[in-house]
Amino acid sequence: MIYFVPSWYHEDEYKENENYWYISRQVTEFDDSVKQVQMFNRNNIMDYKILNLSHNPNFRHFLHRQSVFHAPYWSCFDAIQEIKRTKVDILSYRDLMWPDHTEFVYTPFCIVAYVNNEKYAEIQFGEDGNMIEVLLFQSENMVRKNIYDDRGFLSATIVYDSGIPVYKQYLNDKGVWKICQFYEDGHIEVNPDDPFYLINNKRVKFESVQYANMDSLIEEVFSTYLDEMTEKSDIFCLAMHTLHHDLLESLFTQRKTILSFYQNRMELFEDAELKSLICSTNYCIVDSKHKIDPLEKYAGKTLPIVDITPFDTRADFGISQQLTVQNILVPIDSIEQSKLETLIVLFAKYFETNETARVHFFTRDAAWNRVDSILDFTRDVLKANGLDERLARKEEQFKAEFDLDEDEKVPIKFFVDQCVDELSISKCIREQRIMVDVTTQPDLYLQISCISSAIPQIVSFRTQYVHNGNNGFIVEDVSEITRCLTYYLDNITNWNKCMIYSYELGKEYNTASLIRKWKGVMKQVEQD
Repeated sequence: MIYFVPSWYHEDEYKENENYWYISRQVTEFDDSVKQVQMFNRNNIMDYKILNLSHNPNFRHFLHRQSVFHAPYWSCFDAIQEIKRTKVDILSYRDLMWPDHTEFVYTPFCIVAYVNNEKYAEIQFGEDGNMIEVLLFQSENMVRKNIYDDRGFLSATIVYDSGIPVYKQYLNDKGVWKICQFYEDGHIEVNPDDPFYLINNKRVKFESVQYANMDSLIEEVFSTYLDEMTEKSDIFCLAMHTLHHDLLESLFTQRKTILSFYQNRMELFEDAELKSLICSTNYCIVDSKHKIDPLEKYAGKTLPIVDITPFDTRADFGISQQLTVQNILVPIDSIEQSKLETLIVLFAKYFETNETARVHFFTRDAAWNRVDSILDFTRDVLKANGLDERLARKEEQFKAEFDLDEDEKVPIKFFVDQCVDELSISKCIREQRIMVDVTTQPDLYLQISCISSAIPQIVSFRTQYVHNGNNGFIVEDVSEITRCLTYYLDNITNWNKCMIYSYELGKEYNTASLIRKWKGVMKQVEQD
């Protein structure tokens, strides 16, 4: 069996990323572990199980969003809290015990409870309409936050003093607290009247009633699970993350492991102790070939390593040929300001020779003012260079009648596409004619999506996903971009050649190809 240990954390805390329904998602939920679980779930490659170390009271909703609702899993915090329930259950705020004469007021965002005309509570809901939190108030100050599990019970409660969190209690499904985490120094206290956790439906006593931090407590429970429930022949695919790599190093040095490095995780590791885990692992997986050399240099030895992209290609040629404009996608999240200024001027001048071209700045930043700040910056650059700043004005939903003629004379040419999750990115890519990515950290999902949609890529960073002169160009200087745009946008023959080449290249990264690589890795690990 293969076990997946993901890094599904909220920044550097062992907690989930669940949002209130009205707050846009700030970070994508998709990562290497999601793709790996999806692949094993859909293709019956091998028996698998997720080992989740995070406190995820809404874990069933997360699995449903990733289309792996029935994936088998073990939850460390379910073991700590002695939770045996597995099925989602409906819990209404009406089922809670409220003071007499409580009045519920329905606002556009949440439900507010008032008692004697004073605010008593706010009831917050998740993306699927399930109650996830109830905030309790005294004299308009929040004094407690109750966090609810999607299986129908109170999972944790946080107590506040003057708006500052003091401690957090994790409860069993009967409302009895199991452990208490104090925010001042992070130490954990175990309920002395109930000092047990659950492994395979058997109660195991905690070794101590106090722990220095959450890591040490999780290590004890996780270690017991590994000793009791797994075998020497089992394989563990570990998603590398700064929060848990010390924990993994202490538990998995003597086990069969596959280390998964995704996006910029390698840049986060400066801990020399990690080298022992890397040097003792059976295999390493990276998402791009250009990360192999840095990883081996860090380890100081040649490693059993292979690149397996977490994103598979799918032939979806998009609708860019059906549009009357030619959209140019330009990622800007990690671009230098000077280079962005040069690009803006370059595109503005290119519009003079190609009236149908439009630039779509791509950003994963979900900040509420992100679009306005990008357009403001673009207008400032245009104005400073003597160009028409109206090219980057914001689209108005309503136009005054006397403005219509002026807008027709100066069409908007600069737009901003704010995409966080992969679904919105895929929708955006389908309308693009070409991508220009001159950032120092290429977005692999965008590159794979461009291959799937068969659109050319102009990049400055060499990866295996762009073959110079075939499905795009690798440029050394921004000044070369105009020539590349002309090559693909002014000549449909060149664009069609790219489409054919992208289709053939995509076969190297489709699901069948990724499965073959995974089977090869597991066969090698099993033989070690």
